[in-house]
Amino acid sequence: MRLDFIKMHGLGNDFLVLDRRAGDPVLGASQWQALANRHTGVGFDQALIIEPPRTATALASYRVINADGSEVEQCGNGARCIAWLLQQRHPQANGSMLLDSGGGLVRARVLGPGQVSIDMGVPDFSPESIHLDVPAEALHYAVLVDGESVEFGAVSMGNPHAVLTVAAVATAPVAALGAKLESHPRFAQRTNVGFMQIIDESHVRLRVFERGVGETQACGTGACAAVAVGRRHGRLGAQVEVSLPGGNLTIAWPGEGQPLWMTGPAVESFRGQVDI
Repeated sequence: MRLDFIKMHGLGNDFLVLDRRAGDPVLGASQWQALANRHTGVGFDQALIIEPPRTATALASYRVINADGSEVEQCGNGARCIAWLLQQRHPQANGSMLLDSGGGLVRARVLGPGQVSIDMGVPDFSPESIHLDVPAEALHYAVLVDGESVEFGAVSMGNPHAVLTVAAVATAPVAALGAKLESHPRFAQRTNVGFMQIIDESHVRLRVFERGVGETQACGTGACAAVAVGRRHGRLGAQVEVSLPGGNLTIAWPGEGQPLWMTGPAVESFRGQVDI
């Protein structure tokens, strides 16, 4: 079986994009894992599958598959790439579209060549939305990891995030602690783990250990989660520049009960075919 694909990325968070609206077959977990291998496959952090819309007002729907073959609800960098690609294929959208995703409906605005803003919805701090086993909602949570207490904030941006505030992201134990917190038994469906260094109220540095992937060059929902948690803790303003290893995203959030917008690049790297 031969598949046509497009390779895209948002700040180095890279994707294999398949347009299944013509009815291409669905792949299994082992096939996704083989394609994600950076030595023997195509290589990607996530696969993005474009499908027909599930609601009358949406232009299309999309699914997100991690490199380990697991399916997740949302991907902010991926949503920007999907919007940019669909704008090229549907110019009548005039830069504005509604998309279906596993995390809910997503509004997208194409601002210019490779620049896209995404309405990531209202941040949800309820433990139920994060699948976090705690007695009640709180500003801060703590769990034991290797006998030591680890404190974090938590939020859902359509997918679960734990956000730790650190003195310096350069020396943060992203790989070791990220892996342990990602699969901590308190998170029933695992979690993404962000390590945030606050520079000032309008600028943070961030590294993210993504659920089912590991550390990536950038994580759009992770950037949104970091700003939502930092703003809820009273440490960030309404617009924040988030510096990730792959580059910068701009996050705008007026506050509680309001939608959060993420703006950043979407880039097509190349197109190809692969035999499965």
